[in-house]
Amino acid sequence: MRVEIWSDIACPWCYVGKARFEKALAAFPHRDEVEVVHRSFELDPGRAKGDVQPVITMLTRKYGMSEAQAEAGEDNLGAQAAAEGLDYRTRGRDHGNTFDMHRLLHFAKEQGRQDELIQILYRANFAEERSLFTEGDERLVELAVEAGLDAEAVRAVLADPSRYADDVRADEREAAQLGANGVPFFVLDRTYGVSGAQPAEVFTQALSQAWGERSPLKLVEQGDQGDGAACGPDGCAVPQQG
Repeated sequence: MRVEIWSDIACPWCYVGKARFEKALAAFPHRDEVEVVHRSFELDPGRAKGDVQPVITMLTRKYGMSEAQAEAGEDNLGAQAAAEGLDYRTRGRDHGNTFDMHRLLHFAKEQGRQDELIQILYRANFAEERSLFTEGDERLVELAVEAGLDAEAVRAVLADPSRYADDVRADEREAAQLGANGVPFFVLDRTYGVSGAQPAEVFTQALSQAWGERSPLKLVEQGDQGDGAACGPDGCAVPQQG
């Protein structure tokens, strides 16, 4: 079974939702047969790469809330994260463009290190004092190396804005086609969708339901023609002369 997760590194509920989903997946009897793929979704795709501002400022301007309301929201998110065993800095974080991070996540997927990288990026953005957005590409290189990627290969990806750009845009178009207008958004076997950072129990139910309702393969009736020639573990069928 495949689970696709549309998310953004700048999304706190994606950070929390990933932890809740993984709690459900860890207890799922068929967890070793579940493939998890992370898909791209930018919350702020129009933001210029150098346009970085404090999270509290971004919240007050984007949503028209007061500073006190923005701080209360961050305190609530901090409590939600702590309940999942996650560190979360409620003050002093900043917000910026995540497009290069998504490009790197597609590169990491090719290298089999996507889940490692996305977790490290979440930790860096939500739990660490150093900024993901103001230290330049070398900060991303440092984190990618921690995830097991080659530094020079990562620098090459970051130096070419076209690398994996089409993959990011394709993910975002697909999210729109699936009806996802917010993240996190979980799609199970292209049959069931779960929107938002739901409790682990909801993910448990979704995994069980999607697994139980998988359609078994149906073979086309052979009629009077018999089974077609095929190869298997014991060798290949050899036609017999009539």
